[in-house]
Amino acid sequence: MSPDLPPVVPSVTAELVGALSPRLRKRLDAAVTKLLSRPATRDGYTVRIAVDDETGVVLHAPGGAVTGTDAIRCGCLLAPDCLHRAAAASAAPVADDAPAPDPAEDTAQGPADDTAAPGGTAKTATAGPGTPTGPPGGGTEEPETATTAQQAAARTVFDAAAAVLEAGTDGAGAVLQAELLHAAHTARLAGLPRAAAAAVSVVTAVRAARTADPGYRLTGLADALAAVLVLAHRLPHATGPDLSELRGTVRRPYRPDGSLRLYGIFSEPVLTATGYAGAATWTADADGRLYTVSDVAPGGASRATGAADRTVRIGDTALTHRELSRAGLAVSGATVSPDGRLGAGAGVRAVRASGVAWRDAPLDRLWAVPAAEQVARALSGAQDLLFLEVTLTGTVRETAGDCLLADCAGVPLRLAGAHDDPALPCRDNLRLLAAAGGSRLRIVARLVPGPYPRALLLATEHPTDPGARVDLGLDRLQRADLPPGALAPPAAAFGTGDEAPLHLLRRRVHQAVPGGRRVLALAGNGPGDAARLRRLGLATAAGLLDDLHAAAADRSRDRFGRLLPADTGRFARSWLAAALYTEAVEQTLCAHAWGAATDEEAAPARP
Repeated sequence: MSPDLPPVVPSVTAELVGALSPRLRKRLDAAVTKLLSRPATRDGYTVRIAVDDETGVVLHAPGGAVTGTDAIRCGCLLAPDCLHRAAAASAAPVADDAPAPDPAEDTAQGPADDTAAPGGTAKTATAGPGTPTGPPGGGTEEPETATTAQQAAARTVFDAAAAVLEAGTDGAGAVLQAELLHAAHTARLAGLPRAAAAAVSVVTAVRAARTADPGYRLTGLADALAAVLVLAHRLPHATGPDLSELRGTVRRPYRPDGSLRLYGIFSEPVLTATGYAGAATWTADADGRLYTVSDVAPGGASRATGAADRTVRIGDTALTHRELSRAGLAVSGATVSPDGRLGAGAGVRAVRASGVAWRDAPLDRLWAVPAAEQVARALSGAQDLLFLEVTLTGTVRETAGDCLLADCAGVPLRLAGAHDDPALPCRDNLRLLAAAGGSRLRIVARLVPGPYPRALLLATEHPTDPGARVDLGLDRLQRADLPPGALAPPAAAFGTGDEAPLHLLRRRVHQAVPGGRRVLALAGNGPGDAARLRRLGLATAAGLLDDLHAAAADRSRDRFGRLLPADTGRFARSWLAAALYTEAVEQTLCAHAWGAATDEEAAPARP
């Protein structure tokens, strides 16, 4: 995937790849690799890739994205039935099928909508095409069910995602990616935007893995695969409100919220798995409710850093995101989405106001909530930000690199960078903060569920100036910002998280993502891991591991000894069960590590 190319909507890629002959499909991955190594030049809305000295592929994206097959042209003799057009579409980022609305659209006549966060999960849904509206006459309404088209689209998404899991990222070339994009387009047409967005996020992560993108993370792709599989699995059987949530919505509903007095907390860069980038600024009102102002569009890390210095698109304010994170905002006629995002319609008025330090009212109330209570709130599905006061104690060495070790009211906490992209200063800032051992700071972090306390560090008080703050994804610390004589201690060895028994199941779940079925079929010859899990009392995990290996090794042969097609559905369901179990157990372990009560513990005992 090349960030130099304009994004291409899924239907275009699927159509171009689907039109190739079987012979050309076999050569598609090699053609994509070749195009990614060729120079691309941009002239306005047009990008040209030089295939060789005489031939070039042109992508025309007047609206920021390629939305039709005729917008990709090639100058070779075989065009338009050549391989180059499909290769160019497969090498480009994936765009949203539906164009984003103008952020300044009018909201004075009612609640405004905005495009849902790319790849995000919508809390409020709209009905898709053909959705029943209930029986006429005022009788008792039957629970709403998915339409026939929606059920078929969900099964198509499941089968396409299962095929990607079957092959693994090593084998999921452009053809399998195009099939999943075709399934995503079908889901969107059937009124399932959430399934479509989840499928697109898988394709983007697979392309990042195959091109060695520095931002690729195996856990992110595994989570994306699990999300699209469980979504497509549940949709055909869901009813009522559960179905509405699973459908999702293309546009985010906004509701009037009157006048707001907001105080900036911090800004963070945004880099999504679907190829979007920008910045988001978090604010709070006097009651501690959180609101966000974001500027997200197709792009990479350079757009994320640049968006911080763009003007906030609310009312007539001239504040940038970086300035708003330290100032305040007075908003009248505000519109707010269910997840706290501020609308930017024509009826919204906003002016700059004074900000406050983190230790002053009203922001100080965010840090007054006990850490365990904040973790319980995050694990219940609410916003996952943590407002903590910690003492930096050193660094700890992990497989992915060193991270900060801090004490949070007696809880040993690991703090990692939110982004690993070298264009962002997250890692460099963490290295410098490691030299500020002993400093007691207020921080903002994002919870990472796991068997030990861990979070992604987003912002912190300045090491030598408590009245200042540092946005670790946008601001760059200098050695002069550290206390005098600060020296980074050696990193301690990491030895607790990966030794947890659950790791025996988790590593098999993760191994299947890059290697596919064949890796687990070979790894399932010995019963050692399952036996160890049983000895440690994790009988359910052992059973899931046995079933996963059995599904991977299940290949039947015909009467001539030839292998029959594999049952991708059974393997995908076995893998999904193991992934969901692992996630549930890790969340429980996370709650106990922080001293937070789980939902079962918090519920009153039944008589």
